[in-house]
Amino acid sequence: QVQLVESGGALVQAGGSLRLSCAVSGRTLSMYYMGWFRQSPGKERELVAAISWSAGGTYYEDSVKGRFTISRDIAANTGYLQMNSLKPEDAAVYYCAYSSMWRRVPVREYEYNYWGQGTQVAVSS
Repeated sequence: QVQLVESGGALVQAGGSLRLSCAVSGRTLSMYYMGWFRQSPGKERELVAAISWSAGGTYYEDSVKGRFTISRDIAANTGYLQMNSLKPEDAAVYYCAYSSMWRRVPVREYEYNYWGQGTQVAVSS
């Protein structure tokens, strides 16, 4: 069994920063990627960033490039999403997820095997 627990969501002013954390427990040997998704009301869940757990290669959705940084601490089994220069349109519930896909960067929801419960990010203008 695998569990992912996010933390770090909060209300922040536009232009501010937040760091989200995702602690992973359980069987993690087959975790090849960690992804961060977000979902705001009325919109589909979208991939924001992903990281290759062992190699550290990263992927970012265009709207967050240069503002968000995904990272991981392998020893601590924890992933992070550093979010800078936050905009009102970044407000959403953010989810971390674990994928056993290794051939390419998993970008679809169904390519992820396990999910956290989500953490709310609110951005005031």
